[in-house]
Amino acid sequence: MQRPTERFEGTSNYIATQDLKIAVNAAVALERPLLIKGEPGTGKTVLAYEMASALNAPLITWHIKSTTKAHNGLYEYDAVSRLRDSQLGDPRVQDVKNYLKPGKLWEAFTSPVRPVLLIDEIDKADIEFPNDLLQELDRMEFFVQETGETIRAAVRPVVVITSNNEKELPDAFLRRCFFHYIRFPDDETMKAIVEVHFPGIKGRLVSQALKTFYEIRDTPGLKKKPSTSELLDWLKLLLVEDIDPETLREKTPNKLIPPLHGALLKNEQDVHLFERLAFLNRREGARPGS
Repeated sequence: MQRPTERFEGTSNYIATQDLKIAVNAAVALERPLLIKGEPGTGKTVLAYEMASALNAPLITWHIKSTTKAHNGLYEYDAVSRLRDSQLGDPRVQDVKNYLKPGKLWEAFTSPVRPVLLIDEIDKADIEFPNDLLQELDRMEFFVQETGETIRAAVRPVVVITSNNEKELPDAFLRRCFFHYIRFPDDETMKAIVEVHFPGIKGRLVSQALKTFYEIRDTPGLKKKPSTSELLDWLKLLLVEDIDPETLREKTPNKLIPPLHGALLKNEQDVHLFERLAFLNRREGARPGS
């Protein structure tokens, strides 16, 4: 079996911390699925795309939904179409393979070169989904009942599995993975990420925007903390609207909510929270002797 020799060191488009690089390379060396967790918007899915780019490998993506079953990743047999075609006398019915639709695992196992297989947001599926994939991910093979053949991986794919922690994953599944939690970027890492997306952006604007951004994230009672991707959207709008850093720095009671806050605050509860804080600050400022 071909063993991967390349190492992941991040890319020009993706800032990878040292511990993330170690996790990726450990999973590749061990030939274990890499299970990535972290807040939404921290780059879990993008990581697989950048790994494929860095390792010069094709990317196969399997985006999981609440209705996804494990067998969808193997193959699907369209018995209804075969029955209809048999009634119409279609000669295609003689070969059952005409009614088998390969899934993403089949595609990955039969790839002529080692691919990166992304199983995205595995926690969206039901609790049995991870367990149902254990044997296939372990053995890198599965049996096709309709044809009697076994599909084996000629080259073991690099498997990346993401989770938003919506459900706990079974212990048996976790034992087979190399786990890494992507921590939310600190100030310096975030500046590097911003520079990748906005080369040469004004330092004063970034510094003040990040200060405001982290203050919002640290606000007690916030229902949904803004993510990295939302920060990037906000910065883009600040540039388009030519917002001055001084505008972000203003801390008057009426301006607790930052300009263009719709890029950062994504539900009415959080907007109302900042409106209440602004109201309390105005009332506090209006008291005699303040």
